[in-house]
Order: sequence, then structure tokens, then C-alpha cells
Amino acid sequence: MRLFRRLITICCLMGIAPYVTAAEPVKVGILGLDNYQAIEYAAFFNNPMAEGDLAGLRVTAVYPATSPDYPMSAEFTAKWQEQLLARYKEDPTVRPIELVSSIDELLLKCDVVMIFSLDGRKHREQATAVINAGKPLFIGRPVASEPEDTVAIYQLAADAKVPLWSCSQHRYSPGFIGMRNHPEVGTVLGCDVYGGFAKEGPEADEFTRALHSIETLYTIMGPGVERLSCVSMPAVEVVTATYKDGRVATYRGVKEGAVKYSATVFGDKGVSTAGIYGHGIPINGVVPTNDAYMGYGGLAIELAKFFKTKEVPVAPAETLEIFAFLQAMKESRAQNGAVVTLKKL
Repeated sequence: MRLFRRLITICCLMGIAPYVTAAEPVKVGILGLDNYQAIEYAAFFNNPMAEGDLAGLRVTAVYPATSPDYPMSAEFTAKWQEQLLARYKEDPTVRPIELVSSIDELLLKCDVVMIFSLDGRKHREQATAVINAGKPLFIGRPVASEPEDTVAIYQLAADAKVPLWSCSQHRYSPGFIGMRNHPEVGTVLGCDVYGGFAKEGPEADEFTRALHSIETLYTIMGPGVERLSCVSMPAVEVVTATYKDGRVATYRGVKEGAVKYSATVFGDKGVSTAGIYGHGIPINGVVPTNDAYMGYGGLAIELAKFFKTKEVPVAPAETLEIFAFLQAMKESRAQNGAVVTLKKL
């Protein structure tokens, strides 16, 4: 320590700025590589030129867990792992990431964890290990494949006092989240959300296939849905949701034809489109398309804030209500569009 202080003194007398190491970055671990988002957020956090909220983080380790009965899991993992490693061969300034062979090994090498494995059926087991280790946790959409596992994960985190949250990246698309306080719309009275609804897909995703768009609905409207009805047709899924305060929102899940993700928002001052996923809010009805693409950037910033402050930006109650919404959709669909009241999860 004395030698270090003397070195600083000598450097100052010579007019040379001494090199002082920055504070240790928050070490981030990633569980699951079969979701492309893992690659995107690793790039954000390991960018040596990162500034502002995105500075001060580092993905140190990745556990590329696969799900044997989830279609394409192994193929996606191999593809994204190759891309992840290629970045460090191409650019020596990018910080390397260590691949590990177990959750236990991952937990030894990080301060916080992101779960990005595609198979939501595995999330309860994976999250339990992380929570029991006391590591703050973000779970990439979905929290789990079923409401029961979602409730169990949040309950375990609450009991252990471990910060936990989850959301779709659609929540922080600027044109979506910017509609809550849009000067041309005013107070949001309702919205019509639309997006893709895959007719066929992995069994593990059946319950949560509408999650991106339902998250958009909650981003714009907020929580408070009391009841809904869901009409399911070969080409479309249509949901009408009524809030406790009397507001109404709809969701159109497109099964056939062109697919876009957006919404029309109705307010006390005006009506506006929510724009295009990944882009900014419309001004005078004009949707920006030449602005910086923020498909993943918005969520990356919120993740960085969370990892530094441990403050959860999306309340567990809201995420649980979204799963209650999905549960009511399933029940209404089975009852040929009957009105179903959301259950308290």
C-alpha cells in the first residue's frame, strides 16, 4: 500500500496521471444459450465502450444448458455458442466469456444471473438453484410455462428476499412504453394490441405464446384487468379484457396473414398508433423508422439498472396478473368465448 501511494505521488509530481483501476464490474452469469437474446445482452454488457447505465457490467460465465425435448434447443445452442465465441476471436478488445458445465459452477463465477433458456418448463428448477444461492435474478420471457411454476418461483424469491423479475423485451420498446404518457394521447382509456400467435409451436410454449402482445397491453394500460373473453378461430385469436375501472382493451393474435407487433391507443386527448416494435413513439401520427433500433436496447438498460441497484422495475403482482390473464384466456377459449374472471395468483 505504501509503495502504491509513493507511486501515485511520484506520478503526480512528474505531471503523469497515475493509472487507477475502476471499481469491479457487476459479474453477470447467463443460464441458457438457445435464446438469441443471450447473445444480444452479452454484447451490451461486455462492450468495452459502454457508457452510462450500460457501463460497469460484465458477463463472466455462460452455462449453455439445453432441453432434450425442446425442438431446436441443441441446434440453437450450438449456433449461438459459436457466434458468442467468434466475437472474441474477431475483436480482442471484447472481454472473453467462460463456458461452464453446470449451474453450480456458473453461480461461483457471477454476482447476478439471467435465465434465457427457451424451455419454460425448466425455469422453476433453474431459478430455484439461483434463488437458493441468493443471486438477484432476471428470467427472460416467460417466467415459466405454467401459472403454478410462476407462482412457486416468485414465492421462493419472496421468502428468500432475493430480487427477481421477468418481462418481454416488448415492454421496453420505446414506442410501446412511451404511450403511457404520450402528449398527443393523454390518459390512456383503452388500446387494441395486435401481434403474432403461432398456430403450431413447441408444446412448452403453448400457454405463453401470446405473452409478447399481452405484455405490450399491460405496458400501455397497466394492471387491473377484472375479466375477459377469448374467441379462438383458425385465423385469429381475439380477446376482450375489461378493467376494474371500466376501461377496455383488446388483443388480436394473428395466426394467418401478415404479422406486425403494435397497438392503437385511445386517450382523453387523442388516438395514436404505438408505432413499430423497436422504434420510437409516433409524433403527429408519423412513426419513426430511421431512428436507432431499440428492440433489445431498452431492456438492456433496465437490466443494467437492476443489477446495480437490485430494485425490481416490474412488480411481481403485475407479472402474476399477466399469467392470470393467460390462464383466463385458456379457460375462456375452452368455453367457446365465455367471460372468465381472472383468478388471484
